[in-house]
Amino acid sequence: MDRARAATPSEVDVSAPSVARMYDYYLGGKDNYEVDRQACAALSDAAPGTAALAINNRRFLIRAVRYLAREHGIRQFIDHGSGLPTQDNVHQVAQSVAPESRTIYIDNDPIVLAHGRALLQQDEASTVVQADVRDFGTIYSDPEVARMLDFSKPTAALFVSFLHCIPDADDPASLVEGVMDRLPKGSAVVMSHLASNDPEVRRQLTEMMLANTGGSWGRVRTPEEIEKFFGPLSVVEPGLVEISTWRPDGVEPERQTTREWIEYGGIAFKK
Repeated sequence: MDRARAATPSEVDVSAPSVARMYDYYLGGKDNYEVDRQACAALSDAAPGTAALAINNRRFLIRAVRYLAREHGIRQFIDHGSGLPTQDNVHQVAQSVAPESRTIYIDNDPIVLAHGRALLQQDEASTVVQADVRDFGTIYSDPEVARMLDFSKPTAALFVSFLHCIPDADDPASLVEGVMDRLPKGSAVVMSHLASNDPEVRRQLTEMMLANTGGSWGRVRTPEEIEKFFGPLSVVEPGLVEISTWRPDGVEPERQTTREWIEYGGIAFKK
């Protein structure tokens, strides 16, 4: 795979919002367009707590990676639907604990490929693959992935604020199961997912995201539905929770002014 290749302007669709670029905007990034900012404004009108939710979700990712690297000695990370690089990316957090840590970023947005490869140009222990994460058979047989990772060693599979982008027809539970089937015992899943117990909120926000992304989205789910994605995996304490409460590290979480939806999730291991 050509690590130096970057997306050309013609490959970046700026006619419709991108989930990755919207998330970048909420995190204070600069790799977004007016169409993304307009979509975020509309979403924040409907769910004013969304900006704080996005920041708290990023902090959960940082805590989760640090926990796996420090407490469980995991040195391999696969970030599914990684989005645009920002500060304290997975490889940076993992390498701050163990410099030999390796990271694969997977996303289907060409702008993620361009910015990710620019960031990782001097980092031989990390790479980004442009692919649809649902095609995990192809991804896991990719020569670059095979070069980077030793699939006999415990690996962390990250699905952070991502599986709500997968429709029911594509069976997100089977995606998680298919990935974990390829990883050895001792591997972990890190997951957060947009959730609400209110059927009308789920309907309204799902319809808004489907409209914003041209149908390239899944849906908001209930906590009980999300729990099923962990299947037979062993969930670690404190269990599956609203993610700002997962193993807090002393950094005060952003306060959601409203809680139409939350990010719900945690970490589980393959025993």
